[in-house]
Amino acid sequence: QAKLVFIISLILGTTITISSNHWITAWAGLEINTLAILPLISKSHHPRAIEAATKYFLTQAAASTLVLFSSMTNAWYTGQWDITQLTHPTSCLILTSAISMKLGLAPFHFWFPEVLQGSPLTTGLLLSTTMKLPPLTLLYMTSPSLNPTVLTIMGILSAAIGGWMGLNQTQTRKIMAFSSISHLGWMAIILVYNPKLTLLNFYLYSLMTAAVFLTLNTIKVLKLSTLMTTWAKTPSLSTMLLLTLLSLAGLPPLTGFLPKWLIIQELTKQEMAPAATTIALLSLLSLFFYLRLAYCTTITLPPHTTNYMKQWRTNKPTNPAIAILTTLSITLLPIAPMIHAAF
Repeated sequence: QAKLVFIISLILGTTITISSNHWITAWAGLEINTLAILPLISKSHHPRAIEAATKYFLTQAAASTLVLFSSMTNAWYTGQWDITQLTHPTSCLILTSAISMKLGLAPFHFWFPEVLQGSPLTTGLLLSTTMKLPPLTLLYMTSPSLNPTVLTIMGILSAAIGGWMGLNQTQTRKIMAFSSISHLGWMAIILVYNPKLTLLNFYLYSLMTAAVFLTLNTIKVLKLSTLMTTWAKTPSLSTMLLLTLLSLAGLPPLTGFLPKWLIIQELTKQEMAPAATTIALLSLLSLFFYLRLAYCTTITLPPHTTNYMKQWRTNKPTNPAIAILTTLSITLLPIAPMIHAAF
């Protein structure tokens, strides 16, 4: 019952923010979202979950305050409360930092892995996909007046931090958090030049992340050592997880390659080849930890020397949502021209 209320509030808050023209309604939508997700984070009553909810609340409240502050500054100077009319440079800068805090874009990323680690896998999925949509739409609407240099630096920094800090993680939720940070870097770097590509990247990222999170939720995996035992339990699901992870990493025959390809192409058109090269090389870091996840899932076949609990193979049918999402996150590359035309 309560869960239904929270989910409806989430949908409501997101819809309000996405469809608003006025800064105050956008802010109200963001607040509704924050308040609706908090009980979902802390529902296990574990101290770690309560801590995660507190951290989440504090960062989101600070970010919302900054959003209000930037829009008020802009209204003070220009007399405009319209979201698309954010023209004052200072307010643009404050807004960029506020939305970065909301999204977990480096250098404001510190809260995100902690919060994700403290929440259940399904809530983690919501946090890394649905909760990113409203702030991203605000960035999309204000993109013409944002500062390209700031966003490029933040994008490269996010890709770097998401890659480097994900390398030595053993917890799957933290790995997914750092993966999210590096994907956000790709979205930030292209935002000013081609905002539609940012949205495309976000949609495809959400699709692949949803597939990974739901798979992990099905096999109840929270750390890498558990992942090693899943082969005996659900071989077909593990194989698909391998492909989905490689797709998240952006390897060519898979869906994840499409946004990276289009973004690098657009950056080269904008004569930003050095930035494109840097961010492409930094995505190799995240490729390493996706490969490690994939390795743990499929290549470490029992019996091996690590001690682990034996898993029984179950005959439970796979959730159709996982099947659809996995298929989409592996096979969308051939229809790239159609997607590109749509965007």
